[in-house]
Amino acid sequence: MTVRRLDPILVDRIAAGEVIERPAAAVKELVENAIDAGAHTIAVTIAAGGRELIRVVDDGIGMSPEDLALCVERHATSKLPDGDLFAIDTLGFRGEALPSIGSVARLSITTRRREAQQGHALVVEAGEKGVVRPAAAAAGTRIEVSDLFIFTPARLKFLKSDRAEAQAVSDMLRRLAIAHPAIRFSLGGDHVTGFDWPAEPIGEEGQLRRLSRALGRDFPENALRLDAAREGFRVTGFAGLPTFHRGTSAGVHLAVNGRPVRDKLLLSAVRGAYADVVPSDRHPVLFLDVGCEPNLVDVNVHPAKSEVRFRDPALVRGLVVSGLKAALAEAGHRATTTGGARTLEAFRAVFAGGSNGTSIQRPIFPAGPGWTSPSSSFGEPPQSGFAEFAAPSADARAHVAEPAPDALDRPLGAARAQVHETYILAQTRDGMVIVDQHAAHERLVYERLKAERARSGIARQALLLPEVVELDPVDADRLNAASDDLASLGLTIESFGPGAVLVREAPSALAGGNLQKLVRDVADTLAEHGDSGSLERRLDHVLATMACHNSVRAGRRLRPEEMDALLREMEVTPNSGQCNHGRPTYVELKLSDIEKLFGRR
Repeated sequence: MTVRRLDPILVDRIAAGEVIERPAAAVKELVENAIDAGAHTIAVTIAAGGRELIRVVDDGIGMSPEDLALCVERHATSKLPDGDLFAIDTLGFRGEALPSIGSVARLSITTRRREAQQGHALVVEAGEKGVVRPAAAAAGTRIEVSDLFIFTPARLKFLKSDRAEAQAVSDMLRRLAIAHPAIRFSLGGDHVTGFDWPAEPIGEEGQLRRLSRALGRDFPENALRLDAAREGFRVTGFAGLPTFHRGTSAGVHLAVNGRPVRDKLLLSAVRGAYADVVPSDRHPVLFLDVGCEPNLVDVNVHPAKSEVRFRDPALVRGLVVSGLKAALAEAGHRATTTGGARTLEAFRAVFAGGSNGTSIQRPIFPAGPGWTSPSSSFGEPPQSGFAEFAAPSADARAHVAEPAPDALDRPLGAARAQVHETYILAQTRDGMVIVDQHAAHERLVYERLKAERARSGIARQALLLPEVVELDPVDADRLNAASDDLASLGLTIESFGPGAVLVREAPSALAGGNLQKLVRDVADTLAEHGDSGSLERRLDHVLATMACHNSVRAGRRLRPEEMDALLREMEVTPNSGQCNHGRPTYVELKLSDIEKLFGRR
């Protein structure tokens, strides 16, 4: 066979398969060019998910006729003046986007520099470049891409539905908008929910406003500020509270020097930081931007520029993990405000419907001094008096003892009662708090054990009579293999023949607990997590199992002073807003919201 050089247009179409694999990729390249051009407003319009039309209009610096003629040539760019691939401070730099798009679609560009009196236009079709012509144009650039992939019809077969492609465009544009809040972004077209986000002030306040638009109005009041720096790298942004999580990773937004990325290293760091506080099947909500000098990161490792490579990946991962963990620990007992909202919604559902979902129509009567219950008129028995109601599990009601005034001003208030031997009701100055006593104490014990391990090792206590625990032989072998690690956690075991272990020492904090069940649960934990993750992560799983065994159980009656002590310890313990499994430990109801339930507001 004879070796020959491919036609330049065919080369462009082959390259387009790497850069422009779907309409969202074309929009991304065009919008990034607009951002690099200094645009303050970027408007995107699509039709048929971007297949029939993509229009991007910006008010950037525009192009001269000479630049316009050159911009559709392959590897022609204004963004690498020194040709140094290790000094890239723009989103685009390859010079591939426009020629790639022009080779697989009809491309029209109209542009005018801000200082120019007249604009110019250029049309590229199937890779054939037309002539630059004078044209009326506003300052900036207007690019229209029609009939995408018309000249490579095979690629059309791999596109999804118009709605799915439009959603991909929307997701991509939102990520760019989050990373650049000082620019106004708008999106319109069919099969997509359009938006128009105004430009926000530069700084934390503007960033938080943009995030509230993208991640929901509840995000700002459930977000933690993050700012950590080390050896030339700086991580800034806002991280959602652990209990503010979602079912997919769509709420995780990451950027490097303002470039949105879906980088495996950073995603792994986020998962590692939240692993101790978010359920395994849930995902946090956050935006983080890793800033550094361009020579410390290589953005030229992926055609779509969605992945990067850091010069010191371990340093960056450690910085992200430590920064997130520090922010989460500093949040202390905070839990999401949405917990109270969901509780109120549950109450409203009960008021509005019966157990089978049917609506309950209740007559409404005016309340007043002369009002008497008319329930007997409707065939219902009269309501029992309050004296006939069962007393709370632990009686700390208002008529027994007044709450201390300073306790009412505490974040979690003063304990007033325990109901169903499981939930603590606390009164605050402007509402009430409902605490799950087992979930809360489980986290407190867990954090105490972790602090002991980090400080001087977990205190252990020798058993007067060593306890034999019979297990499945595989579980016994697994425990014996991890005996050194377990000893560092205060649990000293040794082999006791096939299918059994002997427990000689246990953590002092777990004294008096059910060691048989504890050892079996530890074996299950090692089976689930023993071969995955770091040693510290595996040990944390074991500690969480231990903490569960020494926590206040549901069904245990607490004295008023015990309930108050639990609340006070929650207020000073990191991550106490969620249990070891990521569930919230309390919900807070504002008095104003409670009054709305009863028509007082």
